[in-house]
Amino acid sequence: MKENPIILKTPSEIDCLREANQIIAAILARLAETVEPGITTGELDKIASSMIKAAGAKPAFKGYRMSNKRPYPACICSSVNEQVVHGIPSSRVLKEGDIVGVDVGVIYKGFVGDAARTYAVGKISDGARRLLEVTEQSLYKAIDQAVPDARLQQISAAVQKHVEASGYSIVRDFVGHGVGRNMHEPPQIPNYTGVGWNPRLQVGMTLAIEPMVNEGSWRIKMLSDEWTAVTADGKLSAHFEHSIAITENGPEILSKL
Repeated sequence: MKENPIILKTPSEIDCLREANQIIAAILARLAETVEPGITTGELDKIASSMIKAAGAKPAFKGYRMSNKRPYPACICSSVNEQVVHGIPSSRVLKEGDIVGVDVGVIYKGFVGDAARTYAVGKISDGARRLLEVTEQSLYKAIDQAVPDARLQQISAAVQKHVEASGYSIVRDFVGHGVGRNMHEPPQIPNYTGVGWNPRLQVGMTLAIEPMVNEGSWRIKMLSDEWTAVTADGKLSAHFEHSIAITENGPEILSKL
C-alpha cells in the first residue's frame, strides 16, 4: 500500500512544531492540576481555550471537518470512561472514579501541535489505573522505535506487543499520523501490524503517535453526535499521544515539558 509522500521537516520547521507542542504540553500540565470530581468537561475546554488564546495560537480542532460530519464544536476532545476519542466537552460533571482522556490541538506559526493524556478523576479503581499505565507505557515503547532507518510498523508492533501481552485490545478504527502544517499528514500509524504502508523512518519526519487501548473488545460504535466513539461493550478506554520528531540522535518528544 502506497500513501502520499511523507513531508520531511527542516530544523526551522521543527522549531515551530516544538513551540506549538509546548503550548499543548503546558495545557495538559495545567489540566492535570485541575481535573477533579465536580468539574465539568466544558470547564476544561474553557481553560484550554483561554490558554491557547493567551499563547497567541488557534485551536486546531474547533471547526475541524472530517468527511461528512458536522464541524467539531470545541477546542479539546474530552472522552470519559467508555468514550474512546472525540468526546465533545459539555456540562457533564466528572465524578470520583472516572477517567477522562483529553486531546488538544493548536495551530501556531502555521504548524500544528497535537497531544493527549488520560487523567484519573480522584481515586480510581486498580483496573482503571492499570489500563492507564499500560496505555502510557505502550506510547513510550513506540516512541523508542522511532529512529532513523527503522520501519514504521516497528512503532505499531511495539504498541501491539505491550498492550496485548497485558490483556487489553487495540482500537483499530483510529490511527496515529504524520503532523506538520496539517493536522493529518502521511503516514498513517496504526497501533497494530500487518496493515498499511511500512516505509523506513527518516530524519525530519514528524509523527503523532497515539495508542488507543480498550479494557475489553477493540470494537467501537459512534454516538449520534457524529463524533464521539465509545467502546462497543461499554468497558473503559484510554488514550495517550505525543508528537515527535525523528532526529539523527533518535526521537525527540515535542509535546513534553
